Amino acid sequence: MAENLNLFTSTQDVIKDALNKLGYDEAMYELLKEPLRMLTVRIPVKMDDGTTKVFTGYRAQHNDAVGPTKGGVRFHPMVSEQEVKALSMWMTLKCGIVDLPYGGGKGGIICDPRQMSMGELERLSRGYVRAVSQIVGPTKDIPAPDVFTNAQIMAWMMDEYRRMDEFNPPGFITGKPIVLGGSQGRDRATAEGVTIVIQEAAKKRGIDIQGARVVIQGFGNAGSFLAKFMSDLGAKVIGISDAYGALHDPNGLDIDYLLDRRDSFGTVTTLFENTISNKELLELDCDILVPAAIENQITAENAHHIKANIVVEAANGPTTAEATKILTERGILLVPDVLASAGGVTVSYFEWVQNNQGYYWTEEEVREKLYRKMVDAFENVYTTATNRNINMRLAAYMVGVRRTAEASRFRGWVYLSLY
Repeated sequence: MAENLNLFTSTQDVIKDALNKLGYDEAMYELLKEPLRMLTVRIPVKMDDGTTKVFTGYRAQHNDAVGPTKGGVRFHPMVSEQEVKALSMWMTLKCGIVDLPYGGGKGGIICDPRQMSMGELERLSRGYVRAVSQIVGPTKDIPAPDVFTNAQIMAWMMDEYRRMDEFNPPGFITGKPIVLGGSQGRDRATAEGVTIVIQEAAKKRGIDIQGARVVIQGFGNAGSFLAKFMSDLGAKVIGISDAYGALHDPNGLDIDYLLDRRDSFGTVTTLFENTISNKELLELDCDILVPAAIENQITAENAHHIKANIVVEAANGPTTAEATKILTERGILLVPDVLASAGGVTVSYFEWVQNNQGYYWTEEEVREKLYRKMVDAFENVYTTATNRNINMRLAAYMVGVRRTAEASRFRGWVYLSLY
């Protein structure tokens, strides 16, 4: 049978398994297998050449039983309704794993921001907020940055929302510039969260981070920050890659030099001649492998060739269900995406809390609180996996979905069978 590479249906499969293990019946799965709300919008934008172009955007709200929904808005030519749905479900799981009072949300616009001017991007960002304004807000659904969106785009969105509801910003959106109510440490929170779980996973396997051989697939926002953090901790980053190829040096790459040479989209390998493929990079002999690029990179085809002791998913869905099974059977510790990359939403939550109370924390306070959240989350998932003798992904889904399932039951949305 062909391997399931569809992120949406493979996510549904694991949620079903997790709910079964927690003792919930089919009704709970029926509630959680798709978002409660899915809005499709059309956004007319006046382009610089005077023409009008109409863009398609989405906003999914998976479940708001626990609290407001939360999740990024991505600008990408490959955005699809199904992808946005799957990502909103993952956000519910991430929030549950790090114990945040949120459900999952996600948004996206089909566009290529690399081909657009700043003026066009601003008009598109403001148009999106106007289009989804009825279903978002600080107590309903809180957007944030994602692929190809940043603090500037969040600032435009917040400003547009303020024109419609002057009493609610800045808590309407997170990932804002510091001067507009952003939080210290938000820009590197995802990579910092991944770094914390790598250190915790290494402790479980008796690996000293000092001198550990690390391979990172992807050199974008998360991958580049992560390479820098691991290098600063004394690890040897022996391989990195971008969309065009990969670099490998068994003695460790000069990360500061590569960071200096990368462009704004994370491209750096085009400057070098002796590159290897992304496929070869994943199969390098190393201690810790971090897929931080795109989905379906480790599959049934190459899972048997992975030589790492620990695989930490910094990207969304880089390992298929079949590959998860193979890696677990081979004794490789897999830290799933919904746990590893939860640092971003955690610091987004900290930003929302600071906005609500009007009191702002130092970077040290933010880092300390993030460290506590990520360590507790890792321990919780690792203990669940060990005690129940299941893989780390299923354990993470069980921890992540439990809170939403309980809240839905208490609200009376789903009744427990009494037989």
